[in-house]
Amino acid sequence: MKVLREFIFTLLIAAIIFFALQISIKSFEVFNISMLPTFREGDLIIVNKLSYAFGGQPHQGDEIVFYEPGNVSKPAFDPFFSQHPSCFIKRVIAVPGDTVEIRDKAVFVNGVRLVEPYIREAPSYYMPMRDIPGGQYFVLGDNRNHSNDSHTGWLVPANDIIGEVWFRYWTADYPNIRLVMIPVFILIVGTLVVVMIADASRSRRS
Repeated sequence: MKVLREFIFTLLIAAIIFFALQISIKSFEVFNISMLPTFREGDLIIVNKLSYAFGGQPHQGDEIVFYEPGNVSKPAFDPFFSQHPSCFIKRVIAVPGDTVEIRDKAVFVNGVRLVEPYIREAPSYYMPMRDIPGGQYFVLGDNRNHSNDSHTGWLVPANDIIGEVWFRYWTADYPNIRLVMIPVFILIVGTLVVVMIADASRSRRS
């Protein structure tokens, strides 16, 4: 009977950890070149889905993943390794209440020229000043002249944002072996889960 209780307790802890991972982080593959040189096509990244939960808001400079503007088909459940080509990755440039303008090969937010060492090249286009309304975000790709982003007219609604890019766990510099990182990542997460379950079990017994 004691063994059965321990087994059920272990399964419960594992289910809680699995559910917590599903709702808090997600793996994405970068599908285009719009964020060069920061992210390359084929990079694998982890997105923190809780970054803007509980009242948190994106800030200027945040790298975010969001559903493609106008895409109404959002999954009810988004498994950790599922991929959605209809998702974009961009950098937040202006937040609600800001004004933004692009001229003279530079971006101006609230009249102040941004210093952007992360971009590939200066924007060659012009965009007149516009106000950013509540609940909307103005985003640009770091590869300014090769990016479908807010300079073409659309904004990102807050409820379309999936989360903030947390870190890159594999780079496209090694395309021939990058898929090896998927089972390696699962092994690392699995090891952490086992350790956490073992610690919880020991604490319960003591």
